Amino acid sequence: MAKTKRIITILLRLLALGATLSATVVMVTSHDSREVLNIKFTAKYNNSPSFKFYVIAEAIASGYGLVALFLSWKSSVDRLIVIMDVPIAMLLTSSTSAALAVAEIGKKGNSHAGWLPICDQVPKFCDHVTGSLIAGFSAAIVYLVLNLYSLLVVLAPLFPVKP
Repeated sequence: MAKTKRIITILLRLLALGATLSATVVMVTSHDSREVLNIKFTAKYNNSPSFKFYVIAEAIASGYGLVALFLSWKSSVDRLIVIMDVPIAMLLTSSTSAALAVAEIGKKGNSHAGWLPICDQVPKFCDHVTGSLIAGFSAAIVYLVLNLYSLLVVLAPLFPVKP
């Protein structure tokens, strides 16, 4: 039974690591440029502070995921890893939300503020951002499942089920 729990945890951690790593790589490689009326517009992730925060948060989660994957073999640090999973999940959720808000403005604009949508001019950039946000949202969901599963595993001995 303990081996099954360990395998499930490792698979969830691998899934989270893959999602955060792919979200980081896709967002960092997102760039596109277009020339309109002899003016060149360039769209990059580092033009927006929210996208920078998103990339940094995803990179932190990737690094943590890699460290936690190797440390999860040792049972002496299991509870520390469970405790650290919660802030990582919160960091992923907040960064994905911030990046999603900026992406929504980029896609639809804001008529009240006079901001025009840019996705018609730089569709490659918007496609990369969308893919990265899907991967980041998936990573946040995997960390949520991992948190719930870890809590179940940690709290199960405290509340034994009687047949």
